[in-house]
Amino acid sequence: MGSAMDIFQTLIAELDTEGRYLFLNAIANQLRYPNNHTHFFSFVLLYLFVEASQEIIQEQITRVLLERLIVNRPHPWGLLITFIELIKNSRYNFWSRTFTRCAPEIEKLFESVSRSCGGPKPVDDSMVSDNMH
Repeated sequence: MGSAMDIFQTLIAELDTEGRYLFLNAIANQLRYPNNHTHFFSFVLLYLFVEASQEIIQEQITRVLLERLIVNRPHPWGLLITFIELIKNSRYNFWSRTFTRCAPEIEKLFESVSRSCGGPKPVDDSMVSDNMH
């Protein structure tokens, strides 16, 4: 899988914003029902997220997934599993990304989608610091 991931990483880094958006949508189109194909492309998206050299890439990956989750159900199984993994697994540090808190409306949207997917509600930093004293 090494050479395939090298190609994906090169594309994600070298494409302009519009090209990267189209590329990520093509990958997200592969997130369907449980099988090896879906697992592979879920892994690709999550790998590209964690290895991204710029936060804009992580934001675009999130945007592509989120655009598909805010429409009416049913959502493809692979899409749900990928998004849940992204928000639940601490490896991705999803809730610490600045784009998740750039505006109150965006923050509420992320929290709403997270709850509907069975994900955790992000920790409020002010609550953590208050309890520490």
